[in-house]
Amino acid sequence: MCPHYSRILAALSFLAAAAGVVAQPALEKGVVDGWMKELSNWGRWGKTDQAGTFNLITNAKRKAAAALVREGYSVSLSRAADTTPSADNASPFGRKMLSSGVTPNPMFAMDNYSTSYHGQSLTHLDSLSHMFYQGKVYNGYSQEQINNSGAGQLDVMAFQTGFFSRGILIDIPQMKGVKYLELSTPIYPADFDAWEKKTGIRIGAGDIVFVRTGRWARRAEKGPWDIGQAAAGMHASCARWFKQRDVAVVGSDTHGELQPSGVTGVPFPLHQLLIVAMGTPMIDNCDLEAVSAAAAQRKRWEFLVTASPLTVPGGTGSPLNPIAIF
Repeated sequence: MCPHYSRILAALSFLAAAAGVVAQPALEKGVVDGWMKELSNWGRWGKTDQAGTFNLITNAKRKAAAALVREGYSVSLSRAADTTPSADNASPFGRKMLSSGVTPNPMFAMDNYSTSYHGQSLTHLDSLSHMFYQGKVYNGYSQEQINNSGAGQLDVMAFQTGFFSRGILIDIPQMKGVKYLELSTPIYPADFDAWEKKTGIRIGAGDIVFVRTGRWARRAEKGPWDIGQAAAGMHASCARWFKQRDVAVVGSDTHGELQPSGVTGVPFPLHQLLIVAMGTPMIDNCDLEAVSAAAAQRKRWEFLVTASPLTVPGGTGSPLNPIAIF
């Protein structure tokens, strides 16, 4: 264990106790290794499955989700592409004009986009080829099948028909009566249970769940920080809760992970459990401020959600603009 890790956990436990949160002790790596087997969906949809829990978004689920639209009011859940370097944007989005109204003999305005989207700023989808564990990716494929040519298995093309399902917002700051969660505040399955009790919603098979920590509200007030080092987020034990409910996709306004992770020697246990074991795609860096306000105004935390990734053969994910429609 890192010599500073125990002191960090002790400090977090003290802060959690002061806030009335029952903090859980640090987990050992072996516990998460056990969960990798316990929560596994490998083979559930066949040995050659590429889509994981995306399979849970059935035609019937789509029809039921469409029926949730009452007003037609839509909200984007995507963060605007950020071209400014900062503590949480080490690889800024690139946009360069190729031609414009001030170039000689203009006919069209054209520009070039460039991005390293698997980072802390741009809203994006993590496909099932995104993470490795003991030489494997989801469904037992070898990590060597994801190579310099791209993802030979489990690429983003598995989701080319788009995400269209019931979306659920779990707004933890709203439940706790605060603007945002402080750094390294853990979110536990008990918080999800409390949210369901408060809202009267039961999360179920095929749902796309978005968990708000208030990251962007905090950033607007206090400035950017490295969420890879310190972030409010979901504890690794939340993976079991998602498996029990058969959730199709998990999104958050951070990378989803509690940081420090609370698991000795495992920096991103939730990604490992969701993506590799369960085959659950993740949506990182959503901006959930507008949908939080819209949901609170309506006292309605479920909606139709749609999102379409770029269709890039071999891609390990994609920039994404999820839309909530009430």
